[in-house]
Amino acid sequence: MGGSSAQDLTAPSGTKTEILQTLSFLEDFGDELEGVVDVYAPNPYFRMSLHLIRSHFEAKTVTPTSLIGEAGVPYATATRRMKEMVDSGLLELRPRTRTGKTFSVHPSPKLLDSWMRLTTRIKRLAEQKFELADSTTGNNDYYYGSSYLAAQTIPPLQVLPEPLKIAGGIRVLVHGDPTFMVMDALKRQFENVIGTQIHQRAFSIDRLHEELLKNAVRKTSRYDIVAVDLPWVGELVEKGILMPLDEAFDLQRLDPADFHTAGWKAAHWGGRAYGVPAQTTPELLFYRKDMFAEAGIEPPATTDDLLAAAEKLHDPIHGRYGIAWNAARGTALGHTFLMTLADFGASILDLEENAGGYNTDNLHKGGYRVLIDTEKGLAAAEYLMALLQFSPPGILSMSWYERVRPYAAGNIALAYGYTLLAPYFELDPSSPASDQTGYLAHPTGPGASPVAPVGGYVMCIPANIAAERIEPAVEALIAFTSPEAQKLYVQNGSRTNSRYSVGSDPEVRRTSTIFEAVDAMSWRDELQFWPRPPIPEISDIIHICGEELHDMLRGIVSPREALAKAQARADKIITQSGLT
Repeated sequence: MGGSSAQDLTAPSGTKTEILQTLSFLEDFGDELEGVVDVYAPNPYFRMSLHLIRSHFEAKTVTPTSLIGEAGVPYATATRRMKEMVDSGLLELRPRTRTGKTFSVHPSPKLLDSWMRLTTRIKRLAEQKFELADSTTGNNDYYYGSSYLAAQTIPPLQVLPEPLKIAGGIRVLVHGDPTFMVMDALKRQFENVIGTQIHQRAFSIDRLHEELLKNAVRKTSRYDIVAVDLPWVGELVEKGILMPLDEAFDLQRLDPADFHTAGWKAAHWGGRAYGVPAQTTPELLFYRKDMFAEAGIEPPATTDDLLAAAEKLHDPIHGRYGIAWNAARGTALGHTFLMTLADFGASILDLEENAGGYNTDNLHKGGYRVLIDTEKGLAAAEYLMALLQFSPPGILSMSWYERVRPYAAGNIALAYGYTLLAPYFELDPSSPASDQTGYLAHPTGPGASPVAPVGGYVMCIPANIAAERIEPAVEALIAFTSPEAQKLYVQNGSRTNSRYSVGSDPEVRRTSTIFEAVDAMSWRDELQFWPRPPIPEISDIIHICGEELHDMLRGIVSPREALAKAQARADKIITQSGLT
């Protein structure tokens, strides 16, 4: 992935908002009840539970003193009631200092589960007794807290049993994209979960790569956790920059089978895991369902279909264009070429074919050759030339975010884009593309199988991290990439997901059709990371392709000339690396 830092695209969680509304109702109802019945006695269990649940969802720290103050009964009575709740497994006490003399109070999973069941009954009772159900919505099966009780639902994020003991807090280096910006917006809540401060730095893709290399030469890493773009894994491992995760903890704690297969495999090099998928974001084809319906055409399955649709929907006189894509010189266009090669059934390397396309298990052994100047390479290059005819002005400087902005504005009928960019139109009710976008794997060339090239980031631990920081870094890493955390990202605006369990969660599926679409692609084995194999030289190869093919798009050289030049430069890179 790449581009400049994205704007803040967070959105409030519908479930969280509804839960807080229910809390407010119960608090107000309790106050009214006390005012009507003179002999009414406050229920300290109920009052303390309300305060604790609200504070949990608002990421506010609760101390025993503050909780007792909310009980509405004398101090001694409230203290006894709080102790009873601890003994009953409803409350958890967590040390706040090294001495263990002060504590914070948190709701236990038992209490949270009881609360979800209560919210379910409250909404149901209100609908039944006051006839509040909206018969016009067809959504009477949805009620507060219901998603947490369904068969495949994910519970709220829980605080760690012990706060992380790490000097200065957890330090994280990430990419400035919408998903990581959601994480930053939720910083207070995650600080409450892990019990320490979080310091997050976000860079554009090129600056992130530079900072990873700079950090590697420091005696001790400046960061505890770093985000790594999938194609960089081989390079950073070969340079000794990343720690093998099996040296730090038991990988079964991550539930590896829950990750999308392509995302989990992409985190490996030489058979060992070096990162945990934080966001698996395939590049898809976005298309305007309303425009296609109005024009009476079907969603494109092949590259020829796409060109025909783009031509029919291309109407520059009225400010509408067929398709937007990454055509900016260098890295952006280089990525496009590698993915377009995959659309025609080819890999940039001479890899062994397998059922999913190509086998990447032995990349660490070297011995591969670059395949650019080939017949399929020519087909991919000529396809890009054809796309130019139906592209908007400025396409040759259009990259990551720039291709999606005009699509969100309603000026583009189709766009290649990563799922993480979907918030630009999905969360903007004023966008003509909102609720009108369909999602497809890349249309294919002759004889090729559909592919949704996987992008995204894995979260890793630097090899030069201080020894005393490894254990807390591991615990934070597991928390940040857990199903509970990933669901929280989605509820707050992210459109990426690396786990099957999250994609199948009813609450998540209600936020966007993109999750069901991506899960279906994964089960059909269309999610693949081989289009951008993570060899150490891949960044240079991508940049070379993006330079030479840009000259082709500008009309300076022919497709064959561009491919020949790119092949020669890539061969030189491979020879110099000594891995041929």
